Amino acid sequence: MVDIEYLNFLENILTNERKARFTSVLAERTNHFTIAVEDIFQMHNASAVMRSCEVFGIQNLNVVEEKYGKTIDKEIAMGAQKWVDINRYDSIGDCIKSLKAKNYQIVATTPHKDDCLLQDFDISKPSALFFGTERNGLSQEVLDAADAFVKIPMVGFTESLNISVSAAIIIQNIMERLKRSDIDWKLSNEEILNLRLQWAKSSIKDIKRIEERYYQ
Repeated sequence: MVDIEYLNFLENILTNERKARFTSVLAERTNHFTIAVEDIFQMHNASAVMRSCEVFGIQNLNVVEEKYGKTIDKEIAMGAQKWVDINRYDSIGDCIKSLKAKNYQIVATTPHKDDCLLQDFDISKPSALFFGTERNGLSQEVLDAADAFVKIPMVGFTESLNISVSAAIIIQNIMERLKRSDIDWKLSNEEILNLRLQWAKSSIKDIKRIEERYYQ
């Protein structure tokens, strides 16, 4: 439960322009979809995926670091790490279990005998879209757990796209379609309040000192 008085106190420190920007951005955010990246070797790719989540309105990014434990590339992320929630997992099994517990269907973004083209993907179900490694694609564990498979239509000789490019194409497509639909995709009031508090705290310098002074 968010402390509304504390939230108001912090937001009074912010400019009106900043608060208005929070309101407009939050109105376009969703948890209807979430993205998961599995053991990305080149961290700038994971950072670029995070940036696509932020730009197109997906609030949660799930990062599996079973093999390669690295930090987000701040230069590539361009500050997106302040506005996107990053959920880290030590294993793909833990990630899948957590997302299924949140009632997401597991969607593997890879060609498969049961796949569908991106434009035919059913956006009505809350979905966690998984993107695999640059070298080997998605693990067998993800493929075995997948409830659906989706692929980007391609007509050239090249068989695949860079993961960050694939993610940007898919995220932009499903988010555009979602926002044109009658699906209830927006954040709840409680989710919005939590993010307002989180973003206000990340926007204020010396927040620890201010917080201590407020609660004394």
